[in-house]
Amino acid sequence: MKESGRKQGALSPCAACKLLRRRCTQDCVFAPYFPADEPHKFASVHKVFGASNVNKMLQELPEHQRSDAVSSMVYEANARVRDPVYGCVGAISSLQQQINSLQTQLAIAQAEVVHMRMRQYGSSSNNITGTLDMVIDQANSGESLWSC
Repeated sequence: MKESGRKQGALSPCAACKLLRRRCTQDCVFAPYFPADEPHKFASVHKVFGASNVNKMLQELPEHQRSDAVSSMVYEANARVRDPVYGCVGAISSLQQQINSLQTQLAIAQAEVVHMRMRQYGSSSNNITGTLDMVIDQANSGESLWSC
């Protein structure tokens, strides 16, 4: 039977034990989550959180939650390596800005569709056309029409 993070037959240390230069035991808490063939995962997590803190976090969690915790730690560590100041918050902020920009573009496109439909159906009401022009001008100013 093959154990996660170890080769069949001879025991191969997991990525954590290999990086820490220690003997990998059968009950190593890192072995299931940091296999030997993915050393970069533990290296970045170790650099940001430290092996001792990761060990404590994993041991405090029930086994069924550890995999998700490791995935989160790897994601946060990689984000911290890329952006040491903001980490995940920088990525979230960037995505939020993209969402706001796309919502504005969508509002402009929807207003243009309404405006074109009004022209297509021959509506000559200056009041409605003036209102649509105002909506398009407001959308072009960068304010989201959908903000709360």
